[in-house]
Amino acid sequence: MKWNPQIAAMVFWTAIIISFVVWLFIRAFKRSSDRGGLFFKWLVTIPLIGGYVYILMPMVRGGGYGAVGGILLAVVFGNIMYLVWRNSIMDLVANPLASLYDGGREEIEPKPYYSIALARRKTNHPLEAIVAIREQLAKFPNDFEGVLLLANIQAEDLADLPGAEITLDKFCNSPGAPDRQVVAALTQLADWHLKKTVDADAARAALQKITARFPGTEFALRAEQRLAHLGGAEKILLGQHDRQAMPVPEGVDNIGLLDSTAFLQPKEIEPGKLAAAYVKHLEQHPHDSEVREKLAAIYARDFKRLDLASLELAQLINEPRHSPRQIAGWLNQLANFQIELGAEVATVTATLEKIVELFPDLPVADQARRRLVRVGPEIKALKETPAIKPGVYEQNIGLKYGRPGSR
Repeated sequence: MKWNPQIAAMVFWTAIIISFVVWLFIRAFKRSSDRGGLFFKWLVTIPLIGGYVYILMPMVRGGGYGAVGGILLAVVFGNIMYLVWRNSIMDLVANPLASLYDGGREEIEPKPYYSIALARRKTNHPLEAIVAIREQLAKFPNDFEGVLLLANIQAEDLADLPGAEITLDKFCNSPGAPDRQVVAALTQLADWHLKKTVDADAARAALQKITARFPGTEFALRAEQRLAHLGGAEKILLGQHDRQAMPVPEGVDNIGLLDSTAFLQPKEIEPGKLAAAYVKHLEQHPHDSEVREKLAAIYARDFKRLDLASLELAQLINEPRHSPRQIAGWLNQLANFQIELGAEVATVTATLEKIVELFPDLPVADQARRRLVRVGPEIKALKETPAIKPGVYEQNIGLKYGRPGSR
């Protein structure tokens, strides 16, 4: 069979046209709200297009009466196409302008609305608010905003903490619940147990769910730090609930005539006793960064033990779950202790360079680079400042309770 370029070109362009028509049909069919009507339009249009290409065009090209007949048929075909597609053509022209005002045909993503529930709650109708929330949750059962709002109304407005706990537990146990939302729900539950019922055990159980569910994560670290302070929080809250009358001692007579009132000042806790208390606390709660930071400050400033202070801060710095800002803050604090206790410039520089090494692209690295330029002047200024003789304390206080690394 001899190769005919004209036939090949016709086949090629026919395939292109058919592909375009099919794509256009599929796209329009998916976006159409009247798919039956659209299907009828295409059912009429495709034969007309085929007749135009394969019947009318050869008639027009042939000339004579055939050309006249082809032109007349083309007019008929055009009118039929107009009658079939006129509404679609008008939509095609008008929709871009109308979409500027009505948003076009883009589907609005369905989402829950809690405006009615919030209005009911503000007017002191919590039960009606709960009904409105549950209507939305029936459509969007895992919407955290609605779940938390429902639990808030139960705990705060109805004093139904058990009901709020059931609501939050149901959400936390649902498959696919986002980790951050689960942590937020359990943390809120712990806060309610402390504030509403002063139940430290229930609050501890809620926080322990976080550590058990997300071990080795930042969430678990924060929960462990909260757990370390639960005892103190419980005492404060109990004191607020059970305030008892306290006897007020009689004031000092003629206080204005006294040479000194220093004996009236409250006595500060001795650094040795405070350090011992911190060490004991850290044996039970080794992830309490606040207490460990305070212990490092006592070692450095009260006992002048840079080695012990460095060990405490190193445990904080080497914990990967801490944020870059926290780690950089402790490295800067270590540099402060090193400068105050007379360390070499190279030692201080190495400490600050570690910030740049760990977080080269973060703002804390830029701050460290600026401070590196000032290390020499900082040390010089400190040496020129007259030193105040510190109190005399037992220098091995930290060693009496075991090495910090063993806690």
